[in-house]
Amino acid sequence: MSSSTLKETLREHLVQGNLEEIADMAQSRRKVLGSLLALTFDPDPGVVWRAVEAQGMGAEALSDTSPSYVREHMRRLYWPITEESGACFWRAPECMAECGARLPRLLKAHVSIAFHLIETLEVEDLEHFRPGALWAVGRLVEVVEDGDLAGVLPLVVDALNDKNPQSRGMAVWCLGEIGEGKVLADRPDLLEDEAPVDIYRDRNLERTTVGRLAREVQDEALAGAG
Repeated sequence: MSSSTLKETLREHLVQGNLEEIADMAQSRRKVLGSLLALTFDPDPGVVWRAVEAQGMGAEALSDTSPSYVREHMRRLYWPITEESGACFWRAPECMAECGARLPRLLKAHVSIAFHLIETLEVEDLEHFRPGALWAVGRLVEVVEDGDLAGVLPLVVDALNDKNPQSRGMAVWCLGEIGEGKVLADRPDLLEDEAPVDIYRDRNLERTTVGRLAREVQDEALAGAG
């Protein structure tokens, strides 16, 4: 199967939500992971996010037979974020986090890198990567070492004031994932924030608002406290 045909086949599976089929393909075709990277540049945001999820599933399926290849794939994901690269792969934090969340032992070093991107990225890079870096924190919080959250949490809270509504929304979502939704009790402005934000859940990209997301997270925090 040529690279172009493989990409077309993968895209069709992504459109249909057949991510398990993609994971099966990855077991015998390592190039699937690279093709999924290319599909994170697709004009359809829903396809992009399914490509992110499928990449984690594909890496997991491949990890038993080709663990070194999966580690190398993670290195390729991180390279475009670094200053030396010159490439612009805006979904790298999400892809790293999805793979790391599924393979925390195999990719332990990369899990730590992805979780702490919000701390380590240069200011000019963080402006672009912040929504993805926040998503990475929320996705990885259950698999990181105890104590890793201490330096990250203040930066998540700071992102509630970001001018980009997608960053504000991801900060709200992230607080819910790490069990700190109670922070929103002191932010009535966010509860009424009607700026649009996209969130990927259950293999679908939803359009909501910062306010609706904040109310959802706050309600979950209150229910948990009760």
